[in-house]
Amino acid sequence: MALDGIRMPDGCYADGTWELKMHVTDLHRDVSLRVTGEIHIGGVMLKLVEKLDVKKDWSDHALWWEKKKTWLLKTHWTLDKYGIQADARLLFTPQHKVLRLQLPNMKHMKVKVNFSDRVFKAVSDICKTFNIRHPEELSLLRKPRDPKKKKKKLDEAEEDDLELEGPLLTPGSASEIIYIGPVKGSIYSSPGLYSKTMTPTYDSRDGSPLSPTSAWFGDSPLSEGNPSILAVSQPISSPDILVKLYKPQSLLDKAKINQGWMDSSRSLMEQDVKENEVLLLRFKYHSFFDLNPKYDAIRVNQLYEQAKWAILLEEIECTEEEMMMFAALQYHINKLSIMSTDNHMNNSEKEVDEVDAALSDLEITLEGGKTSNTLGDITSIPELADYVKVFKPKKLTLKGYKQYWCTFKDITISCYKSKEEAHGTPSYQMNLRGCEVTPDVNISGQKFNIKLLIPVADGMNEIWLRCDTEKQYAHWMAACRLASKGKTMADSSYNLEVQNILSFLKMQHMNPDPQFIEPITTDINPECLVSPRYLKKYKNKQPGYIRDLISARILEAHQNVAQMSLIEAKMRFIQAWQSLPEFGITHFLAKFQGGKKEELIGITYNRLIRMDAHTGDAIKTWRFSNMKQWNVNWEIKMVTVEFADEPSLAFICAEVDCKVVHEFIGGYIFLSTRAKDQNESLDEEMFYKLTSGWV
Repeated sequence: MALDGIRMPDGCYADGTWELKMHVTDLHRDVSLRVTGEIHIGGVMLKLVEKLDVKKDWSDHALWWEKKKTWLLKTHWTLDKYGIQADARLLFTPQHKVLRLQLPNMKHMKVKVNFSDRVFKAVSDICKTFNIRHPEELSLLRKPRDPKKKKKKLDEAEEDDLELEGPLLTPGSASEIIYIGPVKGSIYSSPGLYSKTMTPTYDSRDGSPLSPTSAWFGDSPLSEGNPSILAVSQPISSPDILVKLYKPQSLLDKAKINQGWMDSSRSLMEQDVKENEVLLLRFKYHSFFDLNPKYDAIRVNQLYEQAKWAILLEEIECTEEEMMMFAALQYHINKLSIMSTDNHMNNSEKEVDEVDAALSDLEITLEGGKTSNTLGDITSIPELADYVKVFKPKKLTLKGYKQYWCTFKDITISCYKSKEEAHGTPSYQMNLRGCEVTPDVNISGQKFNIKLLIPVADGMNEIWLRCDTEKQYAHWMAACRLASKGKTMADSSYNLEVQNILSFLKMQHMNPDPQFIEPITTDINPECLVSPRYLKKYKNKQPGYIRDLISARILEAHQNVAQMSLIEAKMRFIQAWQSLPEFGITHFLAKFQGGKKEELIGITYNRLIRMDAHTGDAIKTWRFSNMKQWNVNWEIKMVTVEFADEPSLAFICAEVDCKVVHEFIGGYIFLSTRAKDQNESLDEEMFYKLTSGWV
């Protein structure tokens, strides 16, 4: 026994024990314990707490192995089983740490999140606290770095942005924090108002709580009946915000932003997220399931905010007419948000019922519309037949449309030289299954074009259709969109799709009668309602002239939306955002097998798109419905996708971990399995099987 304290050359003691070095982050102390490899992790923590002899609640603490980037959460495992030896250095640190969370509305909130949970679980807890249903649609994103800013100024710029975008939204003083998930002994531990029984918790008119919010934010000022921080939109206070925030200048810039998505299968600590770091909470998957204003006031508002900022920061392209429509909706929403904050208590039940009825047509589901209750004639499939101008572009030719008598049956368009020849052989036919459908519309110019990219063996055939009227365009566009998914006009969503297109066009109309247009007032602030690109068009004009000109156009467009309620306007904004050609495409830089240059892979809720990196034109499309399986070679970062009746697709991810791309594909497959009759609880294990790659 006298030799017990003698240290051997290998660092172990004569009795077989060795020193395990640990750092206690709360106390800034280094502690050494003599242990053996047979002691379990729980015993190590018990010994450590006894040696510290500090009266404190240590229940949230766990051991973190820095070198291996691993939490030692299996307390029954021994040091030997984890492979921990004398050269290891462990941290004894809280699992819940402070995160500065930037919400989709660009406001920051200090939250305490479990850094040992997988990101998918952490996001679920955050959404439960904030009463956002379907947390599987959201994730965390690292803040994009502006390449124009020098490295030494990045941290200063980040602090400036925080100051610019508003103070941290905290329950009380700046030292108080909203705790996410179950934390013992915390007065701000928040169970949230997440309602699995689908009991309405919000007024469908403006999103104000119908039930007390004390369960939501504890004893904080946020529980005093004012949920405006999350459920009510706040106007942009200064155009300086738009000028200073990072705006992607190209598709390559957009692809670089997507490199920052967190791995949902690993914890924040494993991904080098530091305490007090800023992370962005965003809707990652553009597939919004069962979006219902009656239960989703906060979800609708945050979705509206994400759409608004995407348009203002030019993350998604839109025409000038569409920009004025979006600006008019913003102006309307800003006005009603201020009014609703002041006048909510005066609303009658009758008004709410009327709004509920009006909103029944606005529920957005996975397919983009609510199914109709009318079955119609199920024995026959509706058809379209009309004169349509058709153009097949070829290199070195000017655009020349030729009029054909076109019939649309099932998912096929047949073109005839005249109506009389419609019973004979068509000049040519187009099967639209799997095609890309893009609108090209200018209301003032009466241009109603539909661009079709139809898959063929060696790529895509480009066909343009030109319609004469809005009504004709709406019917043909709706039919094309359904046909691209393999659906016919007999599908119950066809009529709703037609109505959505017509209402989208109607909102872009300019009001010819000036007597109904509001006089220009100082509160409109047009520089905060349109993206900087549209202000640059008038760079040679006087600032006052520009302001009045854009204000007049916004007020003119406002007449089309002036009668909408607040929640309806937000839903219309989201719906219009979903109608933009670039909506829902997440870009990544990739090199395709057999290709010589880097291109883009675009991922949407139902397909993969090979795209030109500079123009964004689709080169080839592959539908998930035709996919058999996909595999990842983690060593060379290659993703391979196999299809039922066409050659397999293989590409190497450039500048991004292929795990991010793999997770997007698996995530959208996971979301496509959701159904309204399912229990609202998430099948986390299924998500990990589809997205993690190694579970």
